[in-house]
Amino acid sequence: MAKKIKIAIIFLLIILVCLIVFLLFYTNKPGLKTIKSDDQLLKIYEGNYSYSDNYFIKAITMPFSLLVDDIPDIYEDMVYKNSSSSSRDFSNSSSLFTSESAASSIDDSALSSVDSVSGSSSSKDYSTTNIQVENVDEADIIKTDGNYIYSISDNKVIITNVVNPQDIKIESTISPVENSIPEDLILYKNELIVISDKNSNSSSSYSYSYSYNSNTIVQVYNIENKAKPTLAKSYELYQPYYTSRCINNELYIISSGTLRKKDNKIIRTYKENNSTQEISLENFKYLKDVQTKKQTIIATLDLDNVSSNVNISSYLIDISNAYVSENSIYLLNQKYERDDDIPPLKTMFGLKGIFGLFNYDSDETTSGYTTKIYKFDILKDGTVTYNTKNKILGKTINQYSLDEQNGHLRVALYDNNGSRVAIFDKNLNQIGLSNYVAQGEKMYSSRFMGNKAYFVTYRTMDPLFVIDLSNESQPEILGELHIPGYSTYLHPYDENHLIGIGMETEEIVNRNSTGKVTSTSSRIIGMKMALFDVTDVNQPIQLSQTVIGDRRTTSAILTNPKALLFSKEKQLIAIPVNNYSEDFDVSSSGDSYSSVINSYKSYSKPRIAEGYFVYKLNLQDGFKLKGTITHETSSDNKSLYYSYNPSKLLRGLYINNNLYTVSETAVKVNNLDTLELVDEIKIKSK
Repeated sequence: MAKKIKIAIIFLLIILVCLIVFLLFYTNKPGLKTIKSDDQLLKIYEGNYSYSDNYFIKAITMPFSLLVDDIPDIYEDMVYKNSSSSSRDFSNSSSLFTSESAASSIDDSALSSVDSVSGSSSSKDYSTTNIQVENVDEADIIKTDGNYIYSISDNKVIITNVVNPQDIKIESTISPVENSIPEDLILYKNELIVISDKNSNSSSSYSYSYSYNSNTIVQVYNIENKAKPTLAKSYELYQPYYTSRCINNELYIISSGTLRKKDNKIIRTYKENNSTQEISLENFKYLKDVQTKKQTIIATLDLDNVSSNVNISSYLIDISNAYVSENSIYLLNQKYERDDDIPPLKTMFGLKGIFGLFNYDSDETTSGYTTKIYKFDILKDGTVTYNTKNKILGKTINQYSLDEQNGHLRVALYDNNGSRVAIFDKNLNQIGLSNYVAQGEKMYSSRFMGNKAYFVTYRTMDPLFVIDLSNESQPEILGELHIPGYSTYLHPYDENHLIGIGMETEEIVNRNSTGKVTSTSSRIIGMKMALFDVTDVNQPIQLSQTVIGDRRTTSAILTNPKALLFSKEKQLIAIPVNNYSEDFDVSSSGDSYSSVINSYKSYSKPRIAEGYFVYKLNLQDGFKLKGTITHETSSDNKSLYYSYNPSKLLRGLYINNNLYTVSETAVKVNNLDTLELVDEIKIKSK
């Protein structure tokens, strides 16, 4: 009898252990939790909150229902959600090249800037912002509806009447909120949305732990009467502005920063029409296995009904990149990890698996960036709801590293092993992964065009590679082209041709006294635009290129694609260009992309001139410079020697057959064909 009881007890213990293992590894819940109290939020901020406890003890001491509800997503996080993306399971890369990727599937918004603003009564042909995804408008420092130009100048919003190109005039100005700086504009029907950054330290109502915290100010102006814009809605989010989109009639504002504390309590409020509102605990979410004191706010507003309340959702996640399609918002958090302590699926079942889970150790460790992807669904009514998450090794460059097609997400990443593309289904389960390319080279740019991805990497030469994504489970590297220099932005010309914009370089081979090569380096010799023919994806070729300026030359387009003006139909491509008086070189071990960024930040390098370069571009003749429109030079404005803000660079747009260039100091109208000056107004004195 005693023996039977002993056997029964052992059998029950085995069942209990199996049940616990099943719950730990096979419960695949999104893990989104709701903050229960202000005290819990404060503990998270102070780092005193435990996201996961001893669940084996809980199995014995707590009811089964609570255990199921509280188990962290260990299995999900361990295997990167049904993927084999651990570095130990990556496909071996041939020494081909890198992969990066980017934008939306090819569409009219990518090929041409010609479009009409929704709801606008203008019948004119005019350009709009260079956006990534069709029907997903992005904010910029300049907008037009064909009759008026809206721009940011001297921390004010200027509305310029351009109905008569021979007699343009300033219609009105909008002054910013006190202690705020306008950053972005969105135009929707008869509404102008001004998004500003406000130094919250200037307000005496809050005292924060950090030296500087900025708030996001959103103002919606009714501009039916352009001479007298009226404020229809305003709200303030207590986190720095990150990005925004406008889809149909819905405005999406994303702000992100560190939680803030006042009087031993975490601030979870915002302002709407100057009235303080509370973000309810119900709308304050966190993920069980994401430990951070960073807060990301997604605020939505119906622009067809601005009297309605702003919808605020708050998530305890940190973000460093964002991509938005018509149906989804993807927020990414990228960080460097010393060791890859996430075992591949094949090792999770066996002596090192189930029985050695919490002591897992592997000789196959690696260090590098990991990217967590958080997916949010955009519902039919415009509201946003959290869907799921995933994690993969590697790092993206910017929003153009992501693309969604037919509900599937394609992501271009690079790490120590090279570059590649990962493909995920609508639930972020990984369904495809390309081989690595270009080990030892950094990814600089990419573009998705339908079922193809085009990538640029760089060390001392610029390889342009083509990847076929038609078989999502097995992305295939097709062709490559090696040319000097590198492209930081790729733009579709048409379905079979691609424009690359970046820097031209020359390779330098260093030898010792015996003639042996000791190192290689490269030197920037100017900006470059190139036109590629990718009709034969196995053998891409360069049709044309133009080198702009010299080693002093740079442009906002290198880091901000919105600075591009392009129309295939008008055979037009134009970009702002800036020159510097000092050269900068890059070595094979250096980061030339950062060199470009650093040149923006170097106040000791005086800028010689700011001009707008206008080219005629077609497949037969390539790039032909039509002329340059200059707004300022160092002789005109001494402040150019000492200050430079890449967000306030010269921009251009066209309306019918006139080219409008807008800077902080002036608006010029030139004939688009001849570039002859038509009219000019000064915005402010020099």
